Amino acid sequence: MNRGGIAFANVTFAYAGKPVLDDVSFDLPEGEFCLLVGSTGAGKSTLLKAVNGLVPQFTGGTMHGRITVAGREVRGRTPADLADLVGYVGQDPLAGFVTDEVERELAYTAEQLGIDPAAMRKRVTEIVDLLGLADVRDRDLAALSSGQRQRVAIGAALVAGPAALILDEPTSALDPTAADEVLSALHRLVHDLGVTVLLAEHRLERVAQYADSALLLNGGKVTAGPVGEVLAVSPVAPPVVELGRLAGWPGPPVTIREARRHAAGLRDTLAGLLPPAPPINGPRASRSRNRTAAGPPLLEARGVHVDYPGGVRAVNGVNLLAGRSERIALMGRNGSGKSSLLWALQGTGKRSSGAVTIGGADPAARKPAERRTLAGLVPAEAADLLYAETVRAECEGADDDGRAPAGTCAKILADLVEDVDDQAHPRDLSEGQRLALALAVTLTAAPPLLLLDEPTRGLDYPAKAALAARLGRLADAGHCVVVSTHDVEFCAEFASRVVILSDGEVVADGPARQIVAASPMFAPQVAKVLPGWLTVGEVAEVLGETGDDADG
Repeated sequence: MNRGGIAFANVTFAYAGKPVLDDVSFDLPEGEFCLLVGSTGAGKSTLLKAVNGLVPQFTGGTMHGRITVAGREVRGRTPADLADLVGYVGQDPLAGFVTDEVERELAYTAEQLGIDPAAMRKRVTEIVDLLGLADVRDRDLAALSSGQRQRVAIGAALVAGPAALILDEPTSALDPTAADEVLSALHRLVHDLGVTVLLAEHRLERVAQYADSALLLNGGKVTAGPVGEVLAVSPVAPPVVELGRLAGWPGPPVTIREARRHAAGLRDTLAGLLPPAPPINGPRASRSRNRTAAGPPLLEARGVHVDYPGGVRAVNGVNLLAGRSERIALMGRNGSGKSSLLWALQGTGKRSSGAVTIGGADPAARKPAERRTLAGLVPAEAADLLYAETVRAECEGADDDGRAPAGTCAKILADLVEDVDDQAHPRDLSEGQRLALALAVTLTAAPPLLLLDEPTRGLDYPAKAALAARLGRLADAGHCVVVSTHDVEFCAEFASRVVILSDGEVVADGPARQIVAASPMFAPQVAKVLPGWLTVGEVAEVLGETGDDADG
């Protein structure tokens, strides 16, 4: 296997006249696990793609400076030229697969490089063992869980024996356990094989503990250093770092273990105090408030089953009642049936048996136009709802489809997010803007039930906080909001109630604070450091009211 690190020397890149990288220089040694940090839209994906030649070979733009991997010049070469040197895994591994079976996918790159069949078989077997894929090596890729697909994508990138592995948000679609499995596999690659790993991820709370160093990309400039030092000055940081800043702990701590060692004084300060009950309206309306809406249920689902060909039962007899103004987080491991349940509730997805009513009406029995007035669903890929060439055309189409007065969708969009160019193509928007547009399109028909499937993918911490606040305001206005999510930190900010699925069945349903605090998998970072508390905002508010110092 090749050996060597990654070096940028005075790299500048601009696309369509817009500077993205500005005189970037850093040097990652061989066998380094480096975390790339930055706000949404900072240019992290651009930097990653520059390492294997995707930028500028396939994107256009102008680049200056020098990039080397294991001492070999990268600029001027295509990803195919660098396949034996740089392995790249994008945000959606399924979109990058070129075959339909695990073992064939693992062998594909080696075949293209002309590796001897005997050597190829040996290498594939080693990667299967290294990444824990032995049980699925003969299976179809479509039948794998998201975590298994992610490991296959990593394995396919490793078959050529690269010196460096580049990953763009590898845990964004994974539940906490699957994310740990993938990150642990990467950790073994670094320590056992000396592979240099450069990884970008918005869910920093998952990755920081594994990284040896970090790069902060902000305003086109890069700051490099130890993980704690970089996160201390980063505009985006995981809750445990924010808690350390609030409490004045040195470092600040990056891991739960480090934070616990500093937390004794803060625990004493908070002893006997309760997390604040958020106001009904206002900027903190999205925070967990452990209440159930009064009155008759808006949503009634009884005995819902969803079956797929091949004897696969995705939803198994789910009963769910929900009222207006509830904020429900639907959680569970990959493959637990969350998305299938959302589509069954909305009425478009197949329901094998059982009953679903929204305000007394079965959405599955209604025509699409009527169905939109009962339940709106924003899928995991928000762009799947967007078809027009401009934001304005998208809004006008939503007004027509929802039989709403002209300008309704545009007004909803303006209320959700500021400064969206109505002449921009929807796919040119940022992740947060595109999600807001899809949400506005959905809300134009004024459905009382709002369903969202993994809406925080690609969003940094400020964008997720803004989304939680928007959804909170919608709940306060009378909508019932149900969000399927793997993001435990978003759940802590948003949910009043948590429903956990496993193998298509409800295994827990109750107040958010009670459910997540009792779950090692779904507890947010603050709850692991300060039992009974979910967010840094809660701690800050109570300390502000009491006048106590955070560090005790």
